[in-house]
Amino acid sequence: MTRVVVTGVGVLSPFGVGVEAFWAGLLAGRSGISEIGSFDTSEYEVKRAGVLQGFDPLAFMDAETVRVAGRAAQFAIAAARMALDDARLDVAALEPSRAGVCLGTTVAEIAEIEAATEQAFREGPEAVAPALYARCAASTIPAHVAAEFGLGGPNMLIPTACAAGNYALGYARDLIRAGRADVMLAGGADPLSQIAFTGFHKLNSMAPDVPRPFSLGRKGMMVSEGAGVLVLEAYDAAVARGATIYAEVLGYGLACDAHHMTAPHPEGTGALAAMSQALGDAGLEAGQVDYINAHGTGTPANDKAETRAVKRLLGERAPRVPISSIKSMLGHTMGAASALEAIACVLAIRDGMIPPTANYEAADPDCDLDYVPNTARAAELSVVMSNSYAFGGNDASVLFGRVR
Repeated sequence: MTRVVVTGVGVLSPFGVGVEAFWAGLLAGRSGISEIGSFDTSEYEVKRAGVLQGFDPLAFMDAETVRVAGRAAQFAIAAARMALDDARLDVAALEPSRAGVCLGTTVAEIAEIEAATEQAFREGPEAVAPALYARCAASTIPAHVAAEFGLGGPNMLIPTACAAGNYALGYARDLIRAGRADVMLAGGADPLSQIAFTGFHKLNSMAPDVPRPFSLGRKGMMVSEGAGVLVLEAYDAAVARGATIYAEVLGYGLACDAHHMTAPHPEGTGALAAMSQALGDAGLEAGQVDYINAHGTGTPANDKAETRAVKRLLGERAPRVPISSIKSMLGHTMGAASALEAIACVLAIRDGMIPPTANYEAADPDCDLDYVPNTARAAELSVVMSNSYAFGGNDASVLFGRVR
């Protein structure tokens, strides 16, 4: 079987632009949560989110692309450009039909639709820009990335909500292993939108200040925005061109709770199935997992269910395997979340550092594992698992390994 590796990463996060700001913020346990300025929050109890800082789209694309591409597509283009630069990949030298894009999202360009709808009601339909479709259609997100870099291979948008980034990584890895592509850009992008913020507000699932995953008294998650893109390619090709390899994509698993549209199965049945499938796909045993990057939203039900699933997977070893949630610092970046968490996993392997679960205050009897509270930890990591779960019960786990 063709081995698939990660050779480049690109990040937009509430910590700012670039992987350096992202990784430094995580290891320091900083909070990326700030006041919302893009829409009026006066009628909401929670007025904060994980807001992307310092992003200038013109630093990554020309003015015409900015005019026709929605904000999610702009995020994706910027993260893809950073990932390609990081991989030192000469796009012009690629066979276009052998290089593709697979991205995940939750709300896609809903913010663009909100703005266009408001303008149409206020000023009439003729006032809406001719580029409406190019800015609003979800399918244009990976299409804009493909057009920006001349990538003529498989082009896919996966909308499985908060698990979409991991779905995208799995699909992209399969395309390379099946010989359908040589290089894939995989990840996710989601901008902050009022409709998504309102939805979580109505569910009463948002924390009043900061998320506190797995901690006693946690009160919810925090809506956020960002993008993460990884360059995937065959191991032999990466070695032949002298690429720096972050990690290998060892395997992945997909499952569904088939339980409830917004609540996880209390016993984490789908989560357990996804983790078990990922191990089976990689040909590994549960005892070989060195660290789990948790979905860890900070909602009472999710954290409890994920803890139960991990304990069922790892058995007696569960208390000794470190688990952490970077959503404690970034908030929940929706379709970008598992892509950013995948990047955190490969950086953890590279540097031998586990990012902490920030804002952890006290142990919860229902969440009684090692959550790496508040302080990053040095560790030798060979196999790392990333978990992501989504509304509708969509569960996905991806395994990354050190390349030796």
